[in-house]
This record gives sequence, structure tokens and C-alpha cells, in this order.
Amino acid sequence: MITTVEHNNTLYKINLSKPLDISISLRASQDNVNAWYIDVPRIEPVTNGDWIGKVSEGASTNFNTIIFNPHGHGTHTECVGHITKEFYSINESLKRFFFMAEVISIDPEKRGNDFVITKEQIKNSITYKNIEAIIIRTLPNKDNKRNKQYSNSNWPYLTEEAAGYIRELNIEHLLIDLPSVDKEKDEGKLLAHKAFWNYPKATRFEATITEMVYVDNEIKDGNYLLNLQIASFVNDAAPSKPILYRIID
Repeated sequence: MITTVEHNNTLYKINLSKPLDISISLRASQDNVNAWYIDVPRIEPVTNGDWIGKVSEGASTNFNTIIFNPHGHGTHTECVGHITKEFYSINESLKRFFFMAEVISIDPEKRGNDFVITKEQIKNSITYKNIEAIIIRTLPNKDNKRNKQYSNSNWPYLTEEAAGYIRELNIEHLLIDLPSVDKEKDEGKLLAHKAFWNYPKATRFEATITEMVYVDNEIKDGNYLLNLQIASFVNDAAPSKPILYRIID
């Protein structure tokens, strides 16, 4: 299905029948992607006395309870409420769901014992003007990002300057294939989160950060239409399903 969307007085054609899912599925398994030192997700049938909510156990329906953490168990989208004393919900912060976006690939730069994504790398990678969202694919881009155990791995992260530069470009939605835009153990500084949201100076309440995406190597760097879908949780973060659509020349 071919449709046309307008952005900044320019018309773009996309094929809605060819979505590119960049989310990671949640599974009740040791193979589920994991961060922040937590147990694996649990998906279990409800039990009530002798009754088990599972068709194979004699019930008429499968009736599961799911226990998970959105920040540590898969693709999630968060609002500034993730770092504030005041409560803000992603369900209220994200009010639009389609955005012009650019996928960029970056090989993080080694600094001491860390690997970082710098302002210069971001600046040299972005090629489109007036984008509303950026999707950062880190290199090397291996399949194990779908089930990697990130705890105590000191993953790459954005420098404060890089996150601030993305904000200066008026990009409201930042997506990355890591558990956090910040260093795993940073003594609670959260410099990249704060720089991107411009917190607490002039907080960007409608801006979002999406972490733990996976951008397949078949998806080339370039311009896309992003559909940023979230579950309707009244929480600082919710599991999400970002979908890309190629722009048809």
C-alpha cells in the first residue's frame, strides 16, 4: 500500500506494506536481552486452586501474567520522568507517533577504558535537515544485540556534548541500540539524558529516548518515516515497537 506523507511542505511516498521493525521481542527466557542486574522476564499462567490458565492444562484460554522491567528487558521508550522527582508519564509525553527520521551508523571512539559516541561523529553522520528523530546503530552490529547480557559490560555511551548537539538540532526523539545513552556506572550523573532533555534548565517534556532497539544490517543508513509505538503505561517508560518505512524515491 503506497501512501504520501507531507513534512515541511515536502511530499514523501512510503509503502505501508513493508514495515521495518527495529524492536526486540520480550521472551521469558535466559536468552532475553537483559541489563541493570535484574532477573529474566516471567510469563506464567495464572493459577487459582487447581485451575491453571493454560489450554494444554485443560483451561479454555491461555491466561498469562507477565512480569518484566521496561528499562532492562527490551526495547522501551522513556520520557524525562525517568530522571525527575516529579512524576511524568510517557503515555502523556508522547503525543504524536509519526516522525521523519534518519538512521546513522557509528563506530564508538575509544577513550581510556570506555567507548563513546562523540559530537563530531554525530555531526559527520547526519545528512538530512529538519529530521525529528535519530536512530543510532552502533558498530559492530552483531545479532547478539537481541539477547546480549549487558550487566557489567561497560557499554558504549553518548558524551554529554553529543547529546546536547542532538538537542540543538531540535531532534525530539533519540533511539539507540544500547541499554542507555549514558555510561553504565556513572555515579548517577546521567549527563547525556540531562543534556538531551535540557533538564532542568528548559526541560523538553515531549522529547523521548528509546533504548535497546536493533537495526538489522539490511536497513541502510538514510531517511525513513518512523512510527514510534508504545504500550499505554502510566509510567516514566513503556515497552515500545518502533517501525521504520523506507522513503520511495
